Amino acid sequence: MGDLLDALAVALKAGLGFQAIFFALLAIGINVQFGYAGLLNFGQIAFALVGGFGIAISVSKWGLNFWVGVVIGLAAAVVLALLLGLPTLRLRADYLAIATIATAEGLRLLFRSVSATPVTNGTRGLSAFNGDFIALAPWATNERYRILGTSWSGGELWVALVGWALVILSCLLVWALMRSPWGRVLKSIREDEDAVRSLGKNVYVYKMQALVLGGILGALGGMVYAVGTGSAVPDQYQNANTFLAYAALILGGAARVLGPVVGSIVLLFILQFADTGLRLLIDNGVIPEGLLSSTDVAQIRFVLVGIGLMLLLVFRPQGIFGDRREVMLDAR
Repeated sequence: MGDLLDALAVALKAGLGFQAIFFALLAIGINVQFGYAGLLNFGQIAFALVGGFGIAISVSKWGLNFWVGVVIGLAAAVVLALLLGLPTLRLRADYLAIATIATAEGLRLLFRSVSATPVTNGTRGLSAFNGDFIALAPWATNERYRILGTSWSGGELWVALVGWALVILSCLLVWALMRSPWGRVLKSIREDEDAVRSLGKNVYVYKMQALVLGGILGALGGMVYAVGTGSAVPDQYQNANTFLAYAALILGGAARVLGPVVGSIVLLFILQFADTGLRLLIDNGVIPEGLLSSTDVAQIRFVLVGIGLMLLLVFRPQGIFGDRREVMLDAR
């Protein structure tokens, strides 16, 4: 029983820690783009990369203030969204999907390349840039704190507190925008952009605004991840993270304000509990070592989660909070 409670505590911390915040912000951005506007952005992790490295490079390489780095990261996300949207948003949805996933992988390879090493430090990445932020914590950062059976360092707790505050503010912003005339036009574009265009609305501009807003939210997620880990390494920002964010969005429910948040918490909890639980079963001999080794657990947990998502899409495609009508999109 004690081992099970420990596994639950570790999973709970994962569901409330900076990684859950990272995926929540990525998924909120995707929700604006895909859930409300119908844009297929498969490169959301690229915005996280420029956000995280915006802080890391500004502080570590250029010696700038941490908050200046935040501004630079957000500005980089806006520029990236414009560069992606200008040539693709007038075309069919699949062109944006191709451009974004290729850009995300291209940026990762560029940032880890030898030619970029003087700026990004190549595959080793950058570190020691979050000290100014951690120093703002109103409690001792070198002590441990126990909350709901979980153990947190002062720095982890501070990052989680600020991160969840960002998530709440992002949700409030999305909620307010989607109740405004702008949000209603955006949802109308998702349903039938030709009809919206016939009413005199500039569909291209609305799509661009949605792409930029979602990109900024993704950049904030990348910043939280970089500050939480205390490092910015290109290989941390792989395309697989974009699809995990989509999984969180689908799990919670697309086109729902709280869908991506709840989906991220549940997804990270399940992933960590599956990892810890399987290792516990192997250590106690419940699962024979010959059938499943500890080194295989990291891959098997994704298989189990994938099966669960397949069942969810079969029996409840709208997710936990979603509406079935919201996921019946006709991508154009």
